[in-house]
Amino acid sequence: MAREFEGVFSRLFPGGEGRLVLTDPENMLTTGLDVEARPPGKRIKRLSLLSGGERSLVAVALLVSIFKARPSPFYIMDEVEAALDDANLGRLITLFEELRDSSQLIVITHQKRTMEVADALYGVTMRGDGVTTVVSQRLADVRVAPEPAEAS
Repeated sequence: MAREFEGVFSRLFPGGEGRLVLTDPENMLTTGLDVEARPPGKRIKRLSLLSGGERSLVAVALLVSIFKARPSPFYIMDEVEAALDDANLGRLITLFEELRDSSQLIVITHQKRTMEVADALYGVTMRGDGVTTVVSQRLADVRVAPEPAEAS
């Protein structure tokens, strides 16, 4: 998993460096795990000194490295990209697209860009009478087909 984390981290933080370090490698049953993160252009290694978006992205890098090390048929993520700027969101969406090649992703999001790469959207809304309603749409049904060429 450490190797996966380094690879995922370097993709989410181009030019940065991330490592997973066992706190007690001699005792594998009780060892802990330290996450070291150094975004590009920074000397910081402690997570508490990173910005909210950077901490969020480091957490996602750890999650995705677990997903890659121990694949599952599906993953559920709840607003993991809420604190990300556009550049970091784009890198994360690229990872989502790779993960969905082998697994089903269920992503709870308010980000339009994340929704745009989905195969299906499910929304929960509340009607005026206080009753919630689920609305769904398969995006393949609404994507516009290319216009046919005009006959001459």
